[in-house]
Amino acid sequence: MTDIKKEIRKFALSNAYEHKGKAQTGPIIGKLISSGLISASKINTILPQINEIIKDVNKIGYKNQEKELKKIHPEFFKKEKKEETLKELPNAKEGRVVTRMPPEPSKYIHVGHALSFLINHLYAKKYKGKSILRFEDTNPEKATQEYVDSIKDDLFNYLKIKPDKTVYESEDIPKMYKYAERLIKANKAYVCFCSREEVRKLRNIGQCCECRASISGLKEWKNMLNGKYKDGEATLRLKIDMCCPNTAMRDPAIFRISSKKHYKQGNKYKVWPLYDFAAAVEEELCGITHVLRSSEFGTMRIELQNWISEQLGFEKKTFIQYGRFHIAGAITQGREIKELIKKKKVSGWDDPSLVTLKALRRRGIHPKTFEKLAIKVGLSKTETKIDWSIIAAENRKIIDPISNRYFFVENPVKIKVAGVKDKEVKIKVHPDKREYRKLKVTDEFYIPKKDAKGSYIRLKDYIKIQKSKNKYTLAENQSLDPKIQKIQWVPAKENVNVEILMPDKSVKEGLAEINVKKLKEGEVIQFERFGFCRLDKKSKNKLIFIFSHL
Repeated sequence: MTDIKKEIRKFALSNAYEHKGKAQTGPIIGKLISSGLISASKINTILPQINEIIKDVNKIGYKNQEKELKKIHPEFFKKEKKEETLKELPNAKEGRVVTRMPPEPSKYIHVGHALSFLINHLYAKKYKGKSILRFEDTNPEKATQEYVDSIKDDLFNYLKIKPDKTVYESEDIPKMYKYAERLIKANKAYVCFCSREEVRKLRNIGQCCECRASISGLKEWKNMLNGKYKDGEATLRLKIDMCCPNTAMRDPAIFRISSKKHYKQGNKYKVWPLYDFAAAVEEELCGITHVLRSSEFGTMRIELQNWISEQLGFEKKTFIQYGRFHIAGAITQGREIKELIKKKKVSGWDDPSLVTLKALRRRGIHPKTFEKLAIKVGLSKTETKIDWSIIAAENRKIIDPISNRYFFVENPVKIKVAGVKDKEVKIKVHPDKREYRKLKVTDEFYIPKKDAKGSYIRLKDYIKIQKSKNKYTLAENQSLDPKIQKIQWVPAKENVNVEILMPDKSVKEGLAEINVKKLKEGEVIQFERFGFCRLDKKSKNKLIFIFSHL
């Protein structure tokens, strides 16, 4: 037996042992993909081998499965199945931990954001503390109500995150102005009139500009607030060290002028804080104890934000940066997605080919999947590569035990089987559930065109039929070779038209059994031998599903 066949049999035996002697295809495919033995794109080539091994394993019975499993995979019985948990957090005291989820409302959030927010939220729960949703909405050119609403919907209604408090940075602008004045009066900040190019040039060579020595900082600051200067004419900069090895400390700008109307504050303010100053002030105002964030922000910014906090007498925060989340093969940049939408290459932010939370929700990814992934990656310093197979493997563990099964026939062809009488067939909705679904059959069926071959056909969970000269009859020998593949089928008189939108934007068309008409939009089911799908839209004559994964 080849190595891959050994692994398939090991997974099949393990799955059968855990499910009353009956192994299922989906979990075994998930194991093969998540263990790296085969890629998702190659599954179809090995599916016949998987089905053959499963049939053989299911045939030998529970006791023989246990006996063989102990022989070829004794580790299965030794391992303790412990639920993964978050590692301990430095400087954390129960009831005192406060974390934050700080989205900028300038785009629709994706799986990387979800993991970051969940890490912060779950750590707060772990220590019976608080998590605060803080909208970093101090860039009037980017922040919009549309994105605020979208983020709230994703967090509250999809991920089921319930923050202890929701705040908007733009509501604290007056407080930020007062902190800025304190720095100016302490000779720690000054108004600069240099162009962006000049600032960049002097910063690179570690040289101060003439504005730094001015003694009219407070007056010019008031002029900025009173609208004397136009956009880009003046900034408020910190006075730190123009020769510091950390270039972020070379007199960074902390306020700029923008006359753009703000989605929430309108034209109330013209002077807006930049990221590092706003973040440092808001961490204090929100009482944040632990700043948990991706390493893409860089350690340079930690030094700068700590400096601002020290000058203003703020409490010291614990900064922890974890490795970036790299979404393999996915477009995550908001501007790129906007361009795709503009060119009509995707239907919108919820296009199933994307990894925005809106898109993953449409694909039927269970919210617990993100929580499991967040706990798994935790505060690891190394970059985490997330590809679709990882998401699918985690999601499969959650939805496989709860998703009902139905038949779907792609590219259907009609056959008539002599000897079949009209009757009602009862088939389980799920191998582990007691409920049944009913199909009214006559002597006519639809089966997949690709399966209308060979001398014998096995209609799954029903009958075996024999083909001779394009005529079908009940097989006389009902104990046919079990290796003959069971195929999907639907009664010719009761079925429903179905379209399934695939990740590559292709569409699978066919017929599904009549019972899918009872489904509600948003339900996730499994079309047997095809994959998990979510019902996206119902119409009078057709049901449209979105393919989730195998």
